[in-house]
Amino acid sequence: MAELHTIKAYLYDNALTENPNDFIARVDSEKSLNVKDICQTAVKRGGADISAAAMEHGVNLWLKEMAYRLCDGFAVHTGWFNVSANIKGTFDSPNERFNPEKHSVLFEFHQGSLLRKELGNVSVDILGVADASLSISQVVDIKTGSVNDILTKGRNLRIHGHKIKIAGENEANGVYFINQETEARIKVDKSDFVNNNPSELIVVIPESLTAGTYRLEVKTQFGGNSKSILKEPRCCVFDKTLTAG
Repeated sequence: MAELHTIKAYLYDNALTENPNDFIARVDSEKSLNVKDICQTAVKRGGADISAAAMEHGVNLWLKEMAYRLCDGFAVHTGWFNVSANIKGTFDSPNERFNPEKHSVLFEFHQGSLLRKELGNVSVDILGVADASLSISQVVDIKTGSVNDILTKGRNLRIHGHKIKIAGENEANGVYFINQETEARIKVDKSDFVNNNPSELIVVIPESLTAGTYRLEVKTQFGGNSKSILKEPRCCVFDKTLTAG
């Protein structure tokens, strides 16, 4: 099958093994697309026979109804993806009831057979070893256990990475949540840092986040140790989109 698409990726040191010479690849994502973006390209590139606005309206209606049915415990199988509700947390006896302080409900998405077939059209272009002077590798919402996905306002977020410790006197240093739709930047207050280490930050997710999708950004002058402070802050933006309810 002919390759129609190319995914670009950089190599990063594999911190999960003791081998100093192995790497993992991370996709170099150009940007995150929303429903409106996809509908516009479906018309301009794909030749869809309805307007982008009409398609966007229909897709949003469909997604809203899908969410409603998922909340009733139905699983959804589209061929392109499958999604169902999953309950996190343990129950200590047969009579224990669901407790939101201990248990949570998550929706889990998995690729379907139609999307899997598209992988035959994809090639990967390795761009080389990334500049790993500052990078975010993973984000964990501690309340739900969600990885690279959910933001629970007012609860802790664990950020894994390389040289992400917030250090230096520049006012721009810090952790930011950037609203994908409005570009509003919400900075984590210094008092809401629980842990501030080179490979791990734990911060309290601001209550001021409105429902929507966010980019996570870290700015710091940390240069590798307590005596190495850079003249200007370096910036790293996480390559996954996070969602606040």
